[in-house]
Amino acid sequence: MNAARQLAASLMPLTQNGHVTMSSREIAELVEKRHDNVKRTIETLAERGVIAFPQSEEKATAGRPVVEYQVGKRDSFVLVAQLSPEFTARLVDRWQELEGRAAAPQFAIPQTLSEALRLAADLSDKNAELSAKVAEQAPKVEALDRIATSGGSLCLRDSANNLQMRPIDLTRWMQANGWIYHRPGSVPWHGYQDKIQLGYLEHKVTLVSRSDGSEKVVEQVRVTPKGLARLAKAFRAEAGGAA
Repeated sequence: MNAARQLAASLMPLTQNGHVTMSSREIAELVEKRHDNVKRTIETLAERGVIAFPQSEEKATAGRPVVEYQVGKRDSFVLVAQLSPEFTARLVDRWQELEGRAAAPQFAIPQTLSEALRLAADLSDKNAELSAKVAEQAPKVEALDRIATSGGSLCLRDSANNLQMRPIDLTRWMQANGWIYHRPGSVPWHGYQDKIQLGYLEHKVTLVSRSDGSEKVVEQVRVTPKGLARLAKAFRAEAGGAA
């Protein structure tokens, strides 16, 4: 299969029995919920007969197999209404995009010289727009790449300084978005396992000096360079793409 066909195949939505489906992971991203929570809700609704039990497929994520469900349109609306009603609009927009791709006609080969010239002109314009966009984004992409490939990890305070925000704002965002949490009766922050497996966070044992001169061992959650780059992209997206 050549590169053009591979690209076209990657853009086409998944289908089952001729119907477009959406994966449970994509639904989790749309409604900003943990994937395992979304899967549990699917299973609960299916067991109660509210939705049909969807087909599943196993995909490799962070070096380990993870089961994803393929959910139909009607059942996805029921699911999102259960999970987070305020994100229904996102789901509607995504379904329109998926169905538009499924219904889109295949690439038409020009039949005349004028059609071929028009296609060449259109492709040239699109290529110029893409080149300008790439040039505009290059400094931001290069900066994020440098962060993501650098060594070491940062505490939450230093991470906030790098992101040019207050530490309290960063910790509140990370807690609200499923990055960190407090264990019952524990003061230090801990990272969620999925963020650790993705390489965004890590736990590091450090030696801290007390005021009386003694020392204690403390487990500290730290943000990796890859995690810092992911946070920077998330905050830039929330700001509407602003630098």
